[in-house]
Amino acid sequence: MRRASSRKNMKIKYRNKVAIAAILACLCVICVLFISWMLSGSHGATQYHSWASTVPIDPTKPYPVSQVIDGDTLKAIIDGHSITIRLLGINAPETVKPNWPVECYGPEASAEMKSLLTGKSVLLALNPNYERIDKYGRLLAYVRLEDATSGEMFINEYLVKEGYAREYTFNEKNPYQYQKQFKDDEIAAKAAGKGLWGKCKENK
Repeated sequence: MRRASSRKNMKIKYRNKVAIAAILACLCVICVLFISWMLSGSHGATQYHSWASTVPIDPTKPYPVSQVIDGDTLKAIIDGHSITIRLLGINAPETVKPNWPVECYGPEASAEMKSLLTGKSVLLALNPNYERIDKYGRLLAYVRLEDATSGEMFINEYLVKEGYAREYTFNEKNPYQYQKQFKDDEIAAKAAGKGLWGKCKENK
C-alpha cells in the first residue's frame, strides 16, 4: 500500500512539475510578445508610414491637389500616391490639430488655402540640405501655383506676406532656403497689421 501511495504521489508531483513548466513557458512567450509589441510602438501610438520619404519629386511637373487640410497643409497626388505636404518655413494658426483649440485666424487661413488650391495643380520643390519629411511623415516642400491670369504664385511666401501664417524656423542651426525672405515678409505684414497681426490680440 505504501509503495502504491508513493508511486501515486510521484505521479502527482511529476504532473505538477509538467504543469508548472508549461505555465512558465506560456508566460515566457507572453512576455516576449508583449516586449515586441511595446517596441513596435503599436500600443496606441500613431504609426506613420509615409511614401513621402521616397516618392520622386519633379520640380517642373504640376501635381494635382486632392485636399486642402488647413492653412499650411495639403494633399497632392504624386506618383499615384496621396501625399500629405507641409509647407516649409511657415506656420498657420491651427484648425484641425487633435486635442487643440481652433486658433485665432485659423479658419481664415484655411479658407484662403482652399480658395487658392482646391481643384488646382501645384509645383513642388524640396529645400536643399534640409529634412525631406517631418516627424508625422509629411513632405516638407515649397509650393507654387501656376495661374493662367496671375502667373506663378509662391504660396509659402504669399501666406506670410498677407498675414495668414507666421514665419517658422524649425532648426536655427540649419536655416531653410528662404528663411531671411520669409522673416522680412513677416516683419512687413506685422507692421501693416495684415491678417492675424491685425485681428488676433495675442499678436498685438
